[in-house]
Amino acid sequence: MIRNIKILSLVLAVSLFASCDLDLLDNPNAVNVNNADVNFILSRIELASAGNFNNFSDPGMRLTRMLNQGAAIYDNAVTPAFTGMWFSSYADIMSDVNALIPLAEKGELFVHAGIARTIRASVLMRLVDVYGDVPYSKALDPNEFNPTVDPGADVYAAALADLNKAIENFNAKSKSGATGDLFYGGSTDSWIRLANTLKLKHQLNLRLVNKGGATSSINALIAENKLISTAAQNFTFKYGSNLSNPDTRHPRYQGQYSPTGGGDYQSNSYMAALYSAKGFQDPRIRYYFYRQTVKNPTDVNQLRCITNQKPAHYGENDVFCLPTTVGYWGRDHLSNEGIPPDGLLRTAWGLYPAGGLYDNDAGVPVSLGAGGGGAGIHPIMMRSFVDFMLAESALTLGTTGDARALLKSGIEKSMADVRSLALGTTESSKISAFETSKSIVWADEVTKYVNKVLADYDAAADNDAKLNIVATEYWLALHGNGIEAYNLYRRTGKPALQQPGLDPNVGAFVRSFYYPVSYITANKNAKQKSNMSVQVFWDTNPANNFIR
Repeated sequence: MIRNIKILSLVLAVSLFASCDLDLLDNPNAVNVNNADVNFILSRIELASAGNFNNFSDPGMRLTRMLNQGAAIYDNAVTPAFTGMWFSSYADIMSDVNALIPLAEKGELFVHAGIARTIRASVLMRLVDVYGDVPYSKALDPNEFNPTVDPGADVYAAALADLNKAIENFNAKSKSGATGDLFYGGSTDSWIRLANTLKLKHQLNLRLVNKGGATSSINALIAENKLISTAAQNFTFKYGSNLSNPDTRHPRYQGQYSPTGGGDYQSNSYMAALYSAKGFQDPRIRYYFYRQTVKNPTDVNQLRCITNQKPAHYGENDVFCLPTTVGYWGRDHLSNEGIPPDGLLRTAWGLYPAGGLYDNDAGVPVSLGAGGGGAGIHPIMMRSFVDFMLAESALTLGTTGDARALLKSGIEKSMADVRSLALGTTESSKISAFETSKSIVWADEVTKYVNKVLADYDAAADNDAKLNIVATEYWLALHGNGIEAYNLYRRTGKPALQQPGLDPNVGAFVRSFYYPVSYITANKNAKQKSNMSVQVFWDTNPANNFIR
C-alpha cells in the first residue's frame, strides 16, 4: 500500500515517468514496505520540507521585490514549466506523511504523527496560497489517477483540522519521542507553538472572507499564549558548511559562493529600503547583503542601465539602476537583461540567512568556503513574524494587543535573531573588529532604528498608514522568506508604492500561479487557468489598482 501511494503521487506530480518502466521508481532510498521505519520516514519528510519551503519561497521573494524578478512581464514570472513546488508537495512530502501516520499511531508514536501532520498542514496552505484550488481529497488515492481539484477553502479547512489533530497528538502519551527531529529535537512544546502559529497565519489569511471567525480565533490563540515567542522556538531549517558528501550548505550560498560567483541578483528597491529609507542604514543591511565591490560601476558593458534615463512611469521616489553610491549592485523589478561579466561584482547574499560573508567594506569577491561557509538557515516561521502578524491583526480586526508595542517587539526580535545567527558563525571576529574600528554600537543602532519607526507610526494619519508601516517592517524582517511576503502583499497591498516593473506594460500582478504543465497533461480532469490574475479564495482585494 505504501509503495502504491508513492507511485500514485509521482504520477500526480509529473507525467515524465509515463513512458518509463515502473520498476525504475523502486528507488532504494524511497519508502516501501521493507524499510518503512517511522524515524526514517520522518527524516525524509523533514528534509523534503526544507526543499519545499525553498521552492515556494523563491518566486514569492521575486514577486515582492526581495529578489530580482528576471522576467519582463508578470505572465512569464511563474511559468507552467515550474514543477518543483508541486512535485515536492505531493511526491516528496504528502505521500510520506500518509505512509507515516498510520504506522506512528499504531505504534503509539504520537510525536512523530503530530510532526507529520503539522508539516502536511503547512504544505496544504502553501499549495492553496499559490495555486488556489488543488487536488487533495483524491490526490493520494491509489485507485484514482485523475483526481479533481478541491476548493481552496476546503483544503484550508483540512489544513486546520490537521493542525488541531497534531496538537492532540503532541498532548498524547507517546511511547517514544522523536529524538531525530531535525527542527526541534522532539520538543512537543515547540511543535505545539508552531502549530498554533500556523493557525494564526491561517486565520489572518482568512480575515478578508471571514472577519468574525478570524477575530475570535486569533483572540483565542492570544489568550492561550502558546505561540512562538522565544528564539529557541523559531522554526528554522539549519544548514552546515560541508562542501560534499553530502553538501550541507545553504542553497543560496551554493549558487553564489564559487570561483566564478554569479547566482541571484538582489533587488535594487529592497536594498534601497534598507540603506536609505529611514535616513540612515538599517543595522541588518551588512548581514543581509555582501558587496563584492564598494564602488558603483562605470562600464556600460558591466551594467547597461547606467547610461539609461529613469523610465517615465517611475515615481519620484522609485529607485532606478543603482540604489546607492557605494556598490550595492542589483537589478530593478522585472529586468530581464542578459548576463554581463559581473559574477564577481554583483551584490551577493550575505551572512543572514545564507551563511555568507559579513559586509565590512572589504569589497573583495566571494569565494568557495568564504564567510560562514553556507551555515545559514531557512527562516520559515520566526518569533518576529508572530508579532508583525498580531500587529496587523490588531489594526485590521481589532484583536487583543497593542499594534505599536507589537511592531516594536517584532523589530527588536528580528534584529536580535539576525545578530545571534551572525555571532554564532566564523564571521563573529570580523564583525567585532569592524564595529570597533567604526565605533559602531549595535544596541544604539537598533534603538535609533526602532525610535525612528515608532515616530513615523505615531505620526501616521490613520490605521491604513500605520498598517503600511507594520507591513513594511514585516517585509524587511522577512528576508529569505518569500512565502509570507507574497501572502502579506496580496492580503494588504503593502508595502505600498513598490517599485514598478521596468517596462510600463508588464501586465497584471500574479495573484496565483499556473498549474504545472506536467499535471495538466497527465490528468484528464485538469484544467489550466486562463491567466495568473485568478485570485485565491481568501484574496478578495480589488483586482486592479491594488498592487503593482
